[in-house]
Amino acid sequence: MKKILIVDDEPNIVMSLEYAFKKQHFEVFIARDGSEALEILQHQIPDVVLLDIMMPNVDGYQTLTKIRENDSLKHTKVVFLTAKNKASDIEKGLQLGADKYLTKPFSVKKIISEILELVT
Repeated sequence: MKKILIVDDEPNIVMSLEYAFKKQHFEVFIARDGSEALEILQHQIPDVVLLDIMMPNVDGYQTLTKIRENDSLKHTKVVFLTAKNKASDIEKGLQLGADKYLTKPFSVKKIISEILELVT
């Protein structure tokens, strides 16, 4: 079973993505900010981290940097899902090591297909 960690501080987004990925037979973990995500990543190695950028405490950029510094997570794919859609934001996200950069608003169907493409 594939594992995904969804990191977002918006409950509606988390709920719709959690439901959709469970229907695709993913084991789903939820974090509401970067520090919670990093805590979960000490015990779980997901196939994918779906990561928002603008969150309280530890933002998505800082979270990605920490993920990329951790050898045990080197095979974990990281996908940004964010409202930050300027070219400079996208470039920064990819330079930090994101595997994909998707923007909000989004279609759940598109997110699922992008993630499945990455992990299969």
